[in-house]
Amino acid sequence: MPQKQHLIVFAKAPKAGLAKTRLIPALGAGGAAALAKRLFEHTMALVSPLSLRADTALELCVADDHADCFFKSWLEQKNRSTQWQLTHQQGHDLGSRMQTALNRALDRACHAILIGTDAPSLNGDLIAVAFSALATNDAVFAPAFDGGYTLIGLRKPIPALFHDIEWGSTRVMQTSRDRLRAAKKTWHELAPMHDIDEPTDLIHLPPHLRN
Repeated sequence: MPQKQHLIVFAKAPKAGLAKTRLIPALGAGGAAALAKRLFEHTMALVSPLSLRADTALELCVADDHADCFFKSWLEQKNRSTQWQLTHQQGHDLGSRMQTALNRALDRACHAILIGTDAPSLNGDLIAVAFSALATNDAVFAPAFDGGYTLIGLRKPIPALFHDIEWGSTRVMQTSRDRLRAAKKTWHELAPMHDIDEPTDLIHLPPHLRN
């Protein structure tokens, strides 16, 4: 019998010069990487209690094979290796990578949700609300104030949400709404939240994550 719920966390290894590059002008390469590590650990701490649920599977889907060393070591140090499945993102752009991960999860679960590590206000309680919303909706989102989204959840694949999207633009969430309406799908939106991508976003960083 398939798992009822599947949570995917997309992550990139916090390596200087590769992680949070848009924050380098404000923080430097080392500072941006250090913040990426804090955001990753913050996200994992907030969602890991879901591992106590027998009906929920947890997947850490990382950006490249070379990230294995960092993530494997981190999971082992935190005694979470048995709780999390470590996988690799596959696809030529963000849309194809998300679609591949969600479709793979939906082969094994009734509901699948994918999040990143850039939205510090996204917590386990909100994810539980999102999973509940999938009982009566085809999709669920947590919109971001910059026009994107920080969470997407599906109960069946919806290819139109991932093709020909201008990722990183201010139109991502609105385009997703338009595609869902055209496909006659229902969806639920959580309250908008900030993600931490640009130097101007740092004002929304919780104090305990600033250094």
